Amino acid sequence: MSLNILIVDDHPMTVDGYINLLSDTDFQKNEPNFIKSYNCEEAYNKINYHVKQNTKIDFALLDISLPSYKEFNINNGVDLAILIRKKFANCKIVLLTMHSEALTVDKIIKEVKPEGFISKSDINFELFPVICKKVLDGEIFRSKTIIQSQRELFKRNINWDNHDSQILTLISQGVKTVNLPNYIPLSMSAIEKRKANIKDQLLKEKGSDKDLIEIAKKLGFL
Repeated sequence: MSLNILIVDDHPMTVDGYINLLSDTDFQKNEPNFIKSYNCEEAYNKINYHVKQNTKIDFALLDISLPSYKEFNINNGVDLAILIRKKFANCKIVLLTMHSEALTVDKIIKEVKPEGFISKSDINFELFPVICKKVLDGEIFRSKTIIQSQRELFKRNINWDNHDSQILTLISQGVKTVNLPNYIPLSMSAIEKRKANIKDQLLKEKGSDKDLIEIAKKLGFL
C-alpha cells in the first residue's frame, strides 16, 4: 500500500534527514512517497495539487515555524495543519516545534488536535521513527516538554479557550481593548468579561494591561 507523506520544514537538510530516518524503518512496508516542501506556499500548492488529483495525503510532518504565504493567510505550520484537516480528514498530523509556551501549546492542541506534537529538544535520531510509527498505528503522542507544558496550565487551574488566547495575544501586540471586537467575533461586553477573568486568574488582584502581559510572559503564556 502506498503511503503519501508530506514533510514541511524550511531547512532542506532537516527534510532529507526525516526522509532518511523514515526510509530505514517499518514505513518502507507501506511504500512511502515523500512530498517535500520548504515553506507555506509550496506546501499549500502541493496540498491543493493532491486535492485536484483526488489523491490523499496520509501523514504530515509539519514544522510550526515556516516562511508564510501571505496571499492565502497561511502563516505557519499550524495554518497548514488546519488546511490539511479540512482537505484530508484521515491524515495523521505530527507538529514539530522549538517553542513550548503553555498558552501556545494549549491553543494549538485545541485548534488542530494533532496526532503527534513534538518539541524538537525532546527527540533524537532513534526516537523519531519510533514516534512516527506509533502515530501511524493510531496512537496519540505528546513529547515530554509538551506534556509538561500542558500540566503547567492545568496546575494553574486556568481553562483557556481560543478567544481568551487571542485576547491576551492581541493585548501583548498593543491592540487596545476598544479595538478587540475588530479581531475577535465577540461583543465588547463579552470581551471585557473575559479580560477581567484573565486578569483575576493571572494577577489575583487589580493591575494594568502592562502588568498582565508581564506576568503572562513570566508564566510562559506568551
